[in-house]
Amino acid sequence: MSVSGIGGRASGIQDIMALRQQIMERSQLLQQVKSPEATQGAQGPQASTGPAGSFTESLKGALDNVNASQQKASAISEAYEKGEVVDVAKVMLARQEAGVAFEATLQVRNKLLNAYQDIMRMGV
Repeated sequence: MSVSGIGGRASGIQDIMALRQQIMERSQLLQQVKSPEATQGAQGPQASTGPAGSFTESLKGALDNVNASQQKASAISEAYEKGEVVDVAKVMLARQEAGVAFEATLQVRNKLLNAYQDIMRMGV
């Protein structure tokens, strides 16, 4: 019983360390996501005068991020095809990330279009 208890503790510690690492990685990602918004937020009030400007800036920023991820995936794919990049996982991850970002953007566009059409159908 004591041997399994020690093994259980070791695996428990490894699980805790793995969770800690995941939390630290997510925290870093959130900081990276937050830092561009902070710089846009500082410029936003000067460039825009109201909520419409904020929405426009947010939408433009999101589209720019999607475009950047697609360009990154394209560049990594081209580098892999030329034999420059060895890590296939990195190539596939970049392509999947770009695909998911595009699909999310497409869904947001569809929702916005539906909302616009609903508003236009309303009787005044």
